[in-house]
Amino acid sequence: MNDAQHMDHALGLARRGLGNVWPNPAVGCVIVQDGRIVGRGWTQPGGRPHAEVRALAQAGDAARGATAYVTLEPCSHFGKTPPCANALIAAGVARVVSAMTDPDPRVSGRGHAMLREAGIEVTTGVREAQARAMQQGFLTRVMQGRPMLTLKLATSFDGRIATANGESQWITGPAARRHVHALRMIHDAVMVGGGTARADRPGLNVRGFGSVRQPVRVVVSSDVLPDLPPEGADHGPLWQVGGDPDALMTELGSRGLTRVFCEGGGVLAASLLRAGLVDQLVGYTAGVVLGGDGRPATGELGLTRLADAPRFRLVETRRIGPDLFHRWLRD
Repeated sequence: MNDAQHMDHALGLARRGLGNVWPNPAVGCVIVQDGRIVGRGWTQPGGRPHAEVRALAQAGDAARGATAYVTLEPCSHFGKTPPCANALIAAGVARVVSAMTDPDPRVSGRGHAMLREAGIEVTTGVREAQARAMQQGFLTRVMQGRPMLTLKLATSFDGRIATANGESQWITGPAARRHVHALRMIHDAVMVGGGTARADRPGLNVRGFGSVRQPVRVVVSSDVLPDLPPEGADHGPLWQVGGDPDALMTELGSRGLTRVFCEGGGVLAASLLRAGLVDQLVGYTAGVVLGGDGRPATGELGLTRLADAPRFRLVETRRIGPDLFHRWLRD
């Protein structure tokens, strides 16, 4: 196997940490000795232990003279754990291949420099585009001070989320609803507006996937909320936040969130779109038509020119049960 293939393996391991490791990045590490994988690791729930530490522990003495493939530059600073760069040096690895440099100012090239100063060969930029896509939440928080935001819309063929009297259960089928729970699982938080919380009293948790780390439940409202389930094994912490879209997203970033999954309602969705804060759209479209008197998926955007409309580029589409799933990234 070549460097790219081993890095693909490490990226696959890193994905296991999405939604589980905030405020830390989800990192994967594979250690290879003479073409044989001797250690594998990924960032553990809560952000520790780090991927490199897990992989080195598995590899043991076999790490000496081996190559370590890491999806993000090994950390170089003392935080709640010692630097991973030091751990790789102490283990005696001969070469480190990383996908990308860590933009965190506490690291930002220092990890690679420490390794080179210790006589370790360092190769960077292997599968960098794929690593950046997977690390978008962490990168957005470090570089913009806010989490990555995914906006989910489940609509009829004509873009409605409910009938005129508010009936919406269920527009899409059970396969699509299960897929939504899978997406909740790889985000740090699920967010809704206060109106949705009061009208629907949603669980905002992950169901149907066994025992998992539940996402934070974020309700955007300055008003009193209804009683929602308390934090526990089946429900994550409940946060109520307010303020304008930029301020509330900055607050969520300051609390450590890297990936937020917004599920409504229409007024909140419109405010986030107007502010240019939506990084990813995911849509579920059902083959049902609700008509012009049905409730629209988003509130008013105040557009007078088509050129001012938020635009996204299609990156994925597939059928899920009887419905169509499509994913778009900000253009």
